[in-house]
Amino acid sequence: MTLSIIIPAYNEEEVIEQFHARLASVMAQLGMRWEAIYVNDGSRDRTLPILTALHERDPRAAVLNLSRNFGKEIAMTAGLDHARGDAVIVIDADLQDPPELIPALVAGWQEGFDVVYAQRRERQGESWLKRATAHAFYRVMQRIGGSVRLPQDTGDFRLMSRRACDALLQLRERHRFMKGLFAWIGFPTKPVLYDRDPRAAGTSKWNYWKLWNLSLEGITSFTVVPLKVATYLGLLVAVFATLYGGLIVVRTLIFGNPVPGYPSLMAVVLFLGGVQLMTLGIIGEYLGRIFNETKGRPLYLVERHLQSGLQVSGKAAPASLVA
Repeated sequence: MTLSIIIPAYNEEEVIEQFHARLASVMAQLGMRWEAIYVNDGSRDRTLPILTALHERDPRAAVLNLSRNFGKEIAMTAGLDHARGDAVIVIDADLQDPPELIPALVAGWQEGFDVVYAQRRERQGESWLKRATAHAFYRVMQRIGGSVRLPQDTGDFRLMSRRACDALLQLRERHRFMKGLFAWIGFPTKPVLYDRDPRAAGTSKWNYWKLWNLSLEGITSFTVVPLKVATYLGLLVAVFATLYGGLIVVRTLIFGNPVPGYPSLMAVVLFLGGVQLMTLGIIGEYLGRIFNETKGRPLYLVERHLQSGLQVSGKAAPASLVA
């Protein structure tokens, strides 16, 4: 049994060596054949030279260098494309997700579960605002997800069996919300609770603007509820306008036709204009995704692939540098 560990990395020069040392220690105790696939997502620091030296020193470390920064969701997909193990683990390099939890994930897989995900019990080292917004996001996604249930307080740290990984790789849309795709494929799943640690070094690459955009990506990629909300809001405004128009007619018949006030007129115009712009914005978000899908561009380009020494019968690494 072999294990492929996917580690997307963007400007992680301060933590890569420490991460690999802890990972190697854990895997030595586990006693499994393994490879670590480091996906360098266009880093601008010394991450790539460090990974190249690590590959030369440890044959179990593979390096997949993308031609530019494509984003974490695409970097994870690239790593999954090149994984050859019987099971695949996705983990961040910043050590907020401890490698020491891997044996518990493997134990769940050996029990027969295809997906074993790490569920956060505590989020140390994060502000109350980030914890509150993350809590709200997961609850909203659970309510609007329909038949696909997004696990609460669960990131990308998880183990997938080979058949679950192959099923996931059939989903090739350009706008990728991986947490939603992980949930969409189904298969027997099991949570493993853990306390998330602060970053071991460096700074987070996720500011509030990027998190907001990721939230929009998740909602629009995972559900069409915003379009339904826009429809119902437009219907509600139309009903309100009809009732208000009837009220104006009745008041005119009874009390005559007084000159309407300017403030109330401006309030109605601005309200309707705001509703229309918001609805157009929602439609534009979905239309933009359709536009990007129809272009048919590859998800990513690989600048170089330094393959690990893991030998897996019948499973070769992808030969193409375009995927």
